[in-house]
Amino acid sequence: MPFLFPTTTASLASWQRFALAVLACAATTLIATPLLGYLDLANIVMLFLLTVLLVAVRLGLEAALLSAFLSVGMFDFFFVPPRFSFEVHDGQYLVTFVVMLAVAIITGQLTAGLRQHADDSDVEALRSRALYEMARDLSGALMVEQVAEITRKFLRDVMGADAIILLPDASGSLQACAGQDGARLQLEPRLAIMCFEGGASVDCPQLADSGYAVLYLPLKSPMRVRGVIAVAPANPLAAQALPLLGERERLETMASLAAIAVERIHYVDVAQHTQVQVVSERLRSSILSALSHDLRTPLTALVGLADSLAGSKPPLGEVARETAEAIRDQAERLAGLVGNLLDMARLHAGEITLQKEWQPIEEVIGSSIKLLGRALAEHPIKVALAKDFPLLEFDAVLIERVFCNLLENAAKYSPPGSPIEIAVQLRDDLAEVAVCDSGVGFGAGKERAPFEMFVRGEHESSTPGVGLGLAICRAIVDAHAGTISAANRPEGGACVSFTLPLGEPPLIEDEVVSPNAGRPS
Repeated sequence: MPFLFPTTTASLASWQRFALAVLACAATTLIATPLLGYLDLANIVMLFLLTVLLVAVRLGLEAALLSAFLSVGMFDFFFVPPRFSFEVHDGQYLVTFVVMLAVAIITGQLTAGLRQHADDSDVEALRSRALYEMARDLSGALMVEQVAEITRKFLRDVMGADAIILLPDASGSLQACAGQDGARLQLEPRLAIMCFEGGASVDCPQLADSGYAVLYLPLKSPMRVRGVIAVAPANPLAAQALPLLGERERLETMASLAAIAVERIHYVDVAQHTQVQVVSERLRSSILSALSHDLRTPLTALVGLADSLAGSKPPLGEVARETAEAIRDQAERLAGLVGNLLDMARLHAGEITLQKEWQPIEEVIGSSIKLLGRALAEHPIKVALAKDFPLLEFDAVLIERVFCNLLENAAKYSPPGSPIEIAVQLRDDLAEVAVCDSGVGFGAGKERAPFEMFVRGEHESSTPGVGLGLAICRAIVDAHAGTISAANRPEGGACVSFTLPLGEPPLIEDEVVSPNAGRPS
């Protein structure tokens, strides 16, 4: 499709149109000359007016005006007595000349104007069809590169322009979309950023001579601005920039279509990525659940056999007894890991129902410390809890698992003899619990990573574990409508904090003692 500027007889130069107008008047004179004896001069005037009309329809206003003056002159010279002379003996012919010229000019102007409107309507129809075809092609685009190519093709074929599509990268900086190597226009980064951040078009026609983009259009989608289209005339002349800027409304419509296509592709990618994650998570949970169920029975038997071997009668020798105890310890550790795997699978599958009750949190803290007696033997535990701390509604078994995992992690990654601190405090309408140690802390910028499954603070560490403890903590806290986070302490060490909603604890009425209680009847 050729690019469409609203011009009349664009394929002909001005001198060619004028030459055709002269030839048309000459041809009318040649045709009318042999008819002079048969037709009245008024009818010959009609032939010249018809010529002016046809010239206006086919060649435009300027050629019609030239043919109007030529028609009057030729009619006077070749047909009005005395012939072959511009002398006029009868004054009535002067009126004829004036009326003929006026009618020819008016007719030419009206006809040329109608022709121009018809040409403009044809151009508008072609551009509307091109815009429709662009929208149809964009609806089938699967990549941003295809959107860029379809948009540039529309601008090149319909508007006689070139363009570059700029999209933000991960850091928010505007970068040219891939697959636009053929674009030759230059960019002004400040104008592109102004357009992207302001969400409004920016034009700069004075840069057209130097090959720079003259118009920056935001890719404004229903959700947000997705990028910028930089547009420049294909012919780098300032005069070519003016028609382009005059089509701002059409260009903004084109940019809107491209923005919707880019946003659709973005959400398709997000949906596909989410679907892959969901399927992968479901598969991983199924594998964990199956492995956990199959491993728990032999591990339980292995722990029992190791205990029986260590306590057998007569007693084993020192070396054999230590070996049996080592087998039992490693089997218990492996059973704990398998238990974590099973709990993680259940939490992700939503198979655990919370058994919430209103109870004091200090009881769960005490039971967790008691359960980890051997693991915490080398670390003094400091608990900071207000005396009148309110009751909280939670599942004691699951929150106890949270405390056990946090305390066990703190003991693993802290030097022997260093204290582990547990602080419980009120913050707005939440209860905040923090477990802090004096270890190496988390890597810079990786405070969220340990809460993912199979992620550890030290990937190649000799410290036992598979990276499920904090992931289980996060799943349990999320199930209680709380939040969990990790941070490094300024004085060294790590601190993991989680919150639980306070809620409205039930009112406990004081027991009323009867005055006669305890008296014999």
